[in-house]
Amino acid sequence: MRKSFKYRLLSNQFALQKVDEWMELCRNLYNSSLEQRIDAYKRRKKSLSYIDQCKEIPELKESFIEYKEIDVQLLRDVLERLKKTYDGFFRRIKSGEKSGSPRFKGKDRYKSFTLHQNSWKLEGKYLTIRNLGRFKIRLSRSIEGDIKTVTIKKSVNKVYVIFSCDKVPEKKLKFTNKNIGLDMGIVSFCVDSKGKKTDNPLYLKQSEKLLRRRQRSLSRKKKGSQNRQDAKLLVTKIHDKIVNQREFFLHQITNDYVKNYGNIFVEDLSINKMIQKSYRAKNIHDSSWGRFFHHLSYKAEEAGRKVMKVNPQFTSQRCSKCGAINHDLKLNRRTWICPVCGAVHDRDVNGAKNILWVGQTHRTITWSDSSSVVRESTKVECQLTV
Repeated sequence: MRKSFKYRLLSNQFALQKVDEWMELCRNLYNSSLEQRIDAYKRRKKSLSYIDQCKEIPELKESFIEYKEIDVQLLRDVLERLKKTYDGFFRRIKSGEKSGSPRFKGKDRYKSFTLHQNSWKLEGKYLTIRNLGRFKIRLSRSIEGDIKTVTIKKSVNKVYVIFSCDKVPEKKLKFTNKNIGLDMGIVSFCVDSKGKKTDNPLYLKQSEKLLRRRQRSLSRKKKGSQNRQDAKLLVTKIHDKIVNQREFFLHQITNDYVKNYGNIFVEDLSINKMIQKSYRAKNIHDSSWGRFFHHLSYKAEEAGRKVMKVNPQFTSQRCSKCGAINHDLKLNRRTWICPVCGAVHDRDVNGAKNILWVGQTHRTITWSDSSSVVRESTKVECQLTV
């Protein structure tokens, strides 16, 4: 399997400053290549390809001295990023989505570059990059598999290295036939079919007061001044802290579920549509459901577990005991009584049980048009084994 390993890099000030210079050169190449494509289409109605622009790299290195020490494959990777941007642009046009044309990268908006096989060397805890410098790696865990690419990434005032490795051995856990259903929420981040609730920390909401104060201070600073740069760094540090808090929280939850359950059933949520229509879009962003599903999926794959998505339709309104559906159930009602069998349900726990049932039976829930009870063909299987 393919996996990435991320570590922090340490070096002297000269090497770190050179990283910034290479980032800026890559950004300039990206912007000039984008401008070249736009001009070619406006003037001649001709689209430049990735290969056409790659052919111009030798001429670029001869004309501009600063690009001579940068590896050709690194420059090709910059052009490949632009190609992927255009590929996404044309794909969105064909599918009828909002296209979002390729944009120029502003200052501090280009934060990484990728090296291939020939321009770097790894010796224990030290990474040497040709014409750039020697860096010490904080090896918090060992690197596994075959290293294919090395990405240098800058975040706030720190520099990281990301090793993308192939043929990483799987770490399968002991087999278990336990199943669990997960219902995602905002008040409770997730509720499982066993009744366990995990509170949603909403880290952005926790830091909003401090973030608002620092952003107000930033807006008052003169553009181009050192004070503005210092204020901008303080704002960036808050965002970086929020990201780190979220990641730690998500890793804790996903590790727990992958370790204890063989089959994990989750909702197949269309998060983008929910954000567009919901007045709680900010809290949905802050909850990072998509990131949670991503972590859960790759950890389950590595451990030999299964994560399956099920249709979330009617999972909260349907009684997990008799199969009746309550069409009048509003979002603000967190507890409700089944009008058919009288069972008292916690909305989220009931939803998690229904997600588990749908996942176990591999069925799509179908509802009778004339009543609020599940059809006879599936009514027999409504009883849950949790």
